[in-house]
Amino acid sequence: MFRNITRIKQVISKDECIEILKKQLRGVLSVNGEDGYPYGLPINHFYNDEDGYLYFHSGKIGYKVEMMRQNDKASFCVMDEGFLKEGDWALNIRSVIAFGRIEFIDDQNVIERICRKLCHKFTNDEEYIQDEIDRSLKNTLMFRMKIEHLTGKVVNEK
Repeated sequence: MFRNITRIKQVISKDECIEILKKQLRGVLSVNGEDGYPYGLPINHFYNDEDGYLYFHSGKIGYKVEMMRQNDKASFCVMDEGFLKEGDWALNIRSVIAFGRIEFIDDQNVIERICRKLCHKFTNDEEYIQDEIDRSLKNTLMFRMKIEHLTGKVVNEK
C-alpha cells in the first residue's frame, strides 16, 4: 500500500523519525482538497509517546476542517534544521513523512491535556499557558493522526 523510499542509503530509523517529530515545532499537514487538489498548510504539532499519535489543534471551522471531515486521509511532513559535515558546504537535512488518518477529539479533558503539552514545546511559562487555555480552549478543535506509515531520510543539498 505504501511505497518504500527509493534511495535506501538515505533512510533514517523509526527512532530518528520520532525524535524529529518530537523536536521540531512545525510541519506541513496535507489533506485531500476540492477537485483533487492537495491542500498543504504549515501547522504546529505534538507527538505523543504514550499512544504514538500526532496531535494538532485549530479553529472549529474552515476549509481544512471541511476537507478532513470529507476524507480522513492525510500526510504530515517535518524537516529538521539540517547539519553540515566537517569541511563541506552542503547542508544535510533529515525529513519525515507520516501518513495516516485523522480522528477528531471530543473529550475536553484530552483536549486540555494535549494543548498543555503542545504549549510546553514553545514555552514553560505556566501563567501564559493557563491564560491561553482559559481564553481559547472552548473554541479549539483538536484532532489527531493515527500514523499508518512513517518514513524518513537524510538528503545532502549537493
